[in-house]
Amino acid sequence: MNPLHTNDVRGSHAIHDTTPAARWEDAFLAGNGEYGIMVEGGPHRERVVLNHHRYVLPNGTRHLRAAETADRLEEIRDLVLAGRAPEAQRIWAGGEELRWTQSFHPGHALEIATPAHGPVRDYLRRTGFDTGEITVDWQDDAGPWRRRSFVSRADAVVVQEFTGPPAELRLRLTGDLPGCPEDVRHRCTAAGLGPGRALLNARATYPPGLGAYGFEAVLLVHAPGARIDTDGDVLILRGARRVLLLGKLERHERPGRRTAELQRALDLLPADYDTLLAAHTALHTPAYRRAALDLTGAPAAEDSPVAASAASAGLPAADLAERQRKSPDALDPALLELLFHSGRYLLLSASGVLPPRLTGLWIGAWGAAWCGDFTTDANLNLQLAGANLAAVPEAVHAHAALVRGQVADWRANARALYGVRGLLAPGRTDGEHGHLFHLDDDWPWPAWLAGADWLLHPLHEYWRTTGDDGFLRAELAGWLIEAAEFFEDFLTRTDDRGHVVFVPSYSPEIAPEGVAGSASVNAVMDVAAGRHALESAIEVCEHLAVEPAAVARWRALLSRFPPYLVNPAGRLTEWAWPGLDGNLDHRHVSHLYPVWPLHEITRDTSPELAEAAHRALAGRGDENLSAHGSLHRALAAARLRDAGLARANLLKILGGDMLFRSLMSSHNPGLEIYNADAAITLPGLVLELLVDARPGRLDLLPALPAELARGTVRGVACQGRVTVEELAWDLPAGTVRAVLRSAVGQTLDVHCRGARRSLVLAAGTAEAAVFDGL
Repeated sequence: MNPLHTNDVRGSHAIHDTTPAARWEDAFLAGNGEYGIMVEGGPHRERVVLNHHRYVLPNGTRHLRAAETADRLEEIRDLVLAGRAPEAQRIWAGGEELRWTQSFHPGHALEIATPAHGPVRDYLRRTGFDTGEITVDWQDDAGPWRRRSFVSRADAVVVQEFTGPPAELRLRLTGDLPGCPEDVRHRCTAAGLGPGRALLNARATYPPGLGAYGFEAVLLVHAPGARIDTDGDVLILRGARRVLLLGKLERHERPGRRTAELQRALDLLPADYDTLLAAHTALHTPAYRRAALDLTGAPAAEDSPVAASAASAGLPAADLAERQRKSPDALDPALLELLFHSGRYLLLSASGVLPPRLTGLWIGAWGAAWCGDFTTDANLNLQLAGANLAAVPEAVHAHAALVRGQVADWRANARALYGVRGLLAPGRTDGEHGHLFHLDDDWPWPAWLAGADWLLHPLHEYWRTTGDDGFLRAELAGWLIEAAEFFEDFLTRTDDRGHVVFVPSYSPEIAPEGVAGSASVNAVMDVAAGRHALESAIEVCEHLAVEPAAVARWRALLSRFPPYLVNPAGRLTEWAWPGLDGNLDHRHVSHLYPVWPLHEITRDTSPELAEAAHRALAGRGDENLSAHGSLHRALAAARLRDAGLARANLLKILGGDMLFRSLMSSHNPGLEIYNADAAITLPGLVLELLVDARPGRLDLLPALPAELARGTVRGVACQGRVTVEELAWDLPAGTVRAVLRSAVGQTLDVHCRGARRSLVLAAGTAEAAVFDGL
């Protein structure tokens, strides 16, 4: 059977529910990387929230810039080295309070009202991942009703179709969404345009003088045969059996309205749902189908977890999540398989003009936690963990767009704060710019030196995975060189052993114990980022045969990097500086950057450091059980080959009541705070349990949880330009088989649970690596 067949709601390439959303967090989701919709599914009182990636509430921060403190750099360094970090931090803050990014907010909501004709029967709402289509079906005494919705990747339009008996249909656009500030003004109108056509328009203006002007939604209504009336801002349709709505959203920088232009763009589109859907799926479906996971279809004993999961895979997603919550100590393969496909769908749907935000591309109320922005020290990269492995290059291109849009600001940050060349990225951004202003006396973000390398890593990984030299030559090589130049200029101080000193330095979002202030010396994340930045620049320069003099300087600088330190308990310290050690109960594990996503510390190349890193990871507490903390730990555990620790951290999320009925996730247990970290990161984590790839080496099933003893994964894109076309494993039978295809001729070392095969791969051909008797 085709693994992507989606006509059956029981498949793991769709989610369904037999009840409408009781709150906006449970709404089903679709998006094209720019627009997003949230469909609650109420049969008689429906609400569809319209989102746009660039809807952020102006707050006057557009003019803010990094502090001009370069002329005080040596003073700052002396203060930090003398243990007077709070004084150094006050120099950057200049007495200012913490200023936040502009907050991501919802647009408008489409309200759809129909009269009740007796009780609702056979209700079903569904999202098909392979089409990006949300459907809502039900029956009543008047007959069958259906609503279909998607957001077109081809035509940049929200498309909705309503079919059913020719009853009265009332449509209204409204800005009445929870938490909307009183000084955001909405004007919503409804108007007939002639036989069978009408227009809904909603315009909003922001408080003046703080940034952008406002935002707008235009919905063109096609209702052949309908009698059209209006009642204020309500559009009333009578007698139509089929209604098509086409929507455009836009944010306005300057005063004015673009209603006519947006309507003209909608007029050019075919007034046919299936035609528009075909254009969309021509792009969306092949992208979604690049990778697939099967954890429930393999043969198993009747009493095994796999068999039990397969037998119940037709449950609504919410029921699967509830079953897992009631059994928090055992992974449910059916739920994990569904979350893999849902997470890839959400990553694809939220990636376009920008990569996913803290809430992906969706929000149903104003006042998003942490402004719903891009938190760059952990969350954004975690959500991109599967962008390359899970074959979603759309997410990588969206991330490149984010970098491209603000790399000039990163240069300005480096000049203003340190007087050096290169790139210094902020700890958060709203997507409009990359100026480093989110800091105060307690939060020393200027000392976070790793940001540019950390944020460029998914792009470097993409090049290693695809061999896209066009992107490398056009942009990436230049960015990687600039990241190296920052450290070349910055690293001017040395210790008494001749090692360069990273000062000031910062390990997000933590301070060494027993020391005043958070700005410090030789944070391991910064040291690892500096080393990786130089090594990456060397790699691409040698590949392109450019900058030989710079390569020689960078190699010499690398020889003077400080070593990592191990404390008396055998744990890797968070700072490579004598006397500094970290808080064992903290949500961040930034000092494991050399483990994940880098391959600097591994079990096979640096076993002693790997053991020290493992002890540091195993000894880290849970603090507030935040999703990103558990995910980060699980990713590092997978790289360190600890299946039990990776599994335990995964279960903190799956068994911790952190999944809404939409399979969007929460930031904390108990469904506290709508947040995409877990939902979108999970595919990357699942693949790290199954495949660990670096150029020249592939490890299969490096950290496989016991419940996943059988399964198949397809379409894993690996560094070194290798694709795992299929990996099938049956550990009770002792067999693992991988079909590998390489874009270039190479010899690949393939490892699996202690066994090794050396595979000679010709360019463009597939070869199988078979392991028996495991």
